[in-house]
Amino acid sequence: MAIDDLLKDKTKKTKEKTETISKWLLEGSLPTDELIVFAEKTTDSEKATCIEAVEYATKQNPKIADETLFLFAIEMLHQKAPRIKWESAKIIANIAYAFPEKLSIAVEKLLVNSGHTGTVVRWATAYALGEILKLNTNLNESLLPKLESLLEKETQNGVKKKYSDALKKSKVGST
Repeated sequence: MAIDDLLKDKTKKTKEKTETISKWLLEGSLPTDELIVFAEKTTDSEKATCIEAVEYATKQNPKIADETLFLFAIEMLHQKAPRIKWESAKIIANIAYAFPEKLSIAVEKLLVNSGHTGTVVRWATAYALGEILKLNTNLNESLLPKLESLLEKETQNGVKKKYSDALKKSKVGST
C-alpha cells in the first residue's frame, strides 16, 4: 500500500496510519526521502501524520534519520499547523545529537516557537531545546541564558518542568 492510499483510507484511524508509516520507516520499506517528498506536497493534516510517524520512528531508532530529514524537521517548525510544529520539534529532540553542526539553525527556529500560544507547541519546543542544551555544545553559552529567561516567563508547569530539568542536567554535566 502506498502512503497516499493509506492516508486516504477512511476505515483507518489517524493513530493506525501513523503506526503503519512508522513501521514502514523502521523496516526500511519506506525511505525517509520518499516520505519527505510526499509530505511536502500534501495537506497539513496528512503532513502532520507523516511527521508524527517520523517522530515515533526516530524515537525507537534515531539512526534512520539523515541530514535531509533533520533539515526537513527544522523547516517544518515554521508551518502554521501546531501539530506539525510540535511533532517536528520532537523529531529534532530525538536526533539532535547526530547533527551538531546544524544545531544553531534548529535553535534559531525553535526559539521562535517558544513564544507560541499553544501549550503543546511550547512543551515540544522546550523538550527539543532542552535536549540540545544537554548535548553541552558551544551553543550552550548563548542558549543557557535564553532557556533560563524562558523558564522565568513560562506560565504552564509542564513546559516549565522541561526547561527546569534540562537546565539542571546541563549544569550537572558542566561541572
